Amino acid sequence: MKAPAPRKKTSAPRTTSSRKKTAARIVSAKTKKSAPPTVQSKYPDIRRALERQRADLLEEVGEVLTQHKNPEALPDVSDQASAEEDQRFSMRIMEREQNLLKKVNEALDRMKNQTYGICEQCGEDIPYKRLKARPVTTFCIECKTLQEQKERGRR
Repeated sequence: MKAPAPRKKTSAPRTTSSRKKTAARIVSAKTKKSAPPTVQSKYPDIRRALERQRADLLEEVGEVLTQHKNPEALPDVSDQASAEEDQRFSMRIMEREQNLLKKVNEALDRMKNQTYGICEQCGEDIPYKRLKARPVTTFCIECKTLQEQKERGRR
């Protein structure tokens, strides 16, 4: 097999004006301010964790729905009562998981809207450690503490 023949330069030499244009483009590219990081690029690990949690919750809800048993099919009354209680318990868990799924979806929406990590009450940035510990949070620790104190005062 033959080696390819070396290419010959056929382009004309650069003119002074084309060199100036190229230099101007390089300078302008260097002096342009870079856009601030988006929330999605700012918290990629939290985004992945939220998406993973969302997938897990959807899978669990699907399993609970497919495991629905008819308690009336059991011959013994106490078995029926036990099955009904298990079903009620599973439904309570499923409701809690649906609420969490809603919060996860809202957090992912806030990431898309560039509002993730901003406290809904005071407008300050929520610390990364708090977001990492509780990715669905909408309040900074100070505002959440005040909210909980007010709730305790109402009881």
